[in-house]
Amino acid sequence: MFLKVHHSPGTGDIVAVCDRELLNTTIRHGELSIQVSEWFYGNCPASEELVAEALKKAGNINLIGNRAVRLAIELGLVTQSGCIMIGEIPHAQVYSL
Repeated sequence: MFLKVHHSPGTGDIVAVCDRELLNTTIRHGELSIQVSEWFYGNCPASEELVAEALKKAGNINLIGNRAVRLAIELGLVTQSGCIMIGEIPHAQVYSL
């Protein structure tokens, strides 16, 4: 997986995680198109343990991919019904207000 933490003073940090094979691809489903970019998801591979630690501390999370979403579900951070499917790819977001 790839992991990047976006530091946003005043709004809280955003932890972005994507599955390795999705980086630098575009996912399409009907009219919806999402670019899985290095700018947002980073370009340094991260272990499942490192991703889990970052997710546990995060207030705002953006996940895309089977492994990334499955890990967040296992950690109790999202539910399967709280995810959307973009074609065959799960996507989830968590925001703290």
